[in-house]
Amino acid sequence: MTVQGKYGNRASLLLIYTGGTIGMKQDPVTQTLKPFNFSQILEEVPELSKFACRIDSISFNPIIDSSDIEPSVWEKLADEIGKNYDSYDGFVILHGTDTMAYSASVLSFMLENLTKPVIFTGSQLPIGVPRTDGKENLVSAIEIASSKDADGHACVPEVCICFGNKLYRGNRTCKVSSEEFNAFRSPNLPPLAEAGIVIRYNNSVIIKPSDWDAPLKIHHGLDTRVSILKIHPGITPQVVRNILCGPETRAVILETYGSGNAPSKPWFLEIVREAVAMGKVLVNVTQCLAGSVDMGIYANGRTLMDCGVSSGFDSTVESMLGKLFHLLSLGLPEEGFQELLCSSLRGEISK
Repeated sequence: MTVQGKYGNRASLLLIYTGGTIGMKQDPVTQTLKPFNFSQILEEVPELSKFACRIDSISFNPIIDSSDIEPSVWEKLADEIGKNYDSYDGFVILHGTDTMAYSASVLSFMLENLTKPVIFTGSQLPIGVPRTDGKENLVSAIEIASSKDADGHACVPEVCICFGNKLYRGNRTCKVSSEEFNAFRSPNLPPLAEAGIVIRYNNSVIIKPSDWDAPLKIHHGLDTRVSILKIHPGITPQVVRNILCGPETRAVILETYGSGNAPSKPWFLEIVREAVAMGKVLVNVTQCLAGSVDMGIYANGRTLMDCGVSSGFDSTVESMLGKLFHLLSLGLPEEGFQELLCSSLRGEISK
């Protein structure tokens, strides 16, 4: 891939287009949607020329539908950020909405000692059609990514999602609508910033590094042997056993009811104990959009805890998936693994 420069030697951002609706343009003849050349981004969004910064662009080739996102894409994104880290003040990643929360979550764990913004954005409508939300999302993401405080540090040195006038921590975000412009929500953490007439930053929740000079560390080799089991009435022993005890699975996220409750039937608990005895990591995350797992409240939750299931606290499923991919790749002993699992590494849980 080549970097295409657009501006002079001012503060600089790198725009990375992976794919998604935001980069589509309607063909005037066939009326079908086709990706446009991001070297021509100024023609589509002339508002960007008003920013006092240089914006360079990279396009994946081929571009990727977000439904086809896989770990190799995350590795590629992390490598591009690492390769260009010293040359830019921030990064904006254009990405399809369907898996944006997964990608933002995983990147937050892959990028350690981050001191610059990495902001995901996209749109529900293509950037070249009337009423598109793409321009506003992109302009807000660019402005936030280029913003610095009085000390010259990035205002938001985190992996974020900018969508619908709000900036969210990436690993606290989930997609909640396939039709509304406010397609994302961060149910357990307020927005890091909100874009109105001015952009207002919520500095009380933004994570700032303890050492602004620490070098960026990129974690590769994600271990994706993780499954998700959504608990539901009528679930069968065969389904539970296949997922929890599968030979290729190292960890399973249990999507449980309410504050972390699951069936108390003997067959279910027997399979849970069997999986734990096999060395599987089982993590309890609530199905509810908001709230936290507390396995000490009800008897059913406490039984899971007694069986060896760990709490995911108020983590989203997307975030816990990325966290497990990361932690499993580190080759940690059990005690060290559990300590990090229950800790907030990148602000992903409220602890």
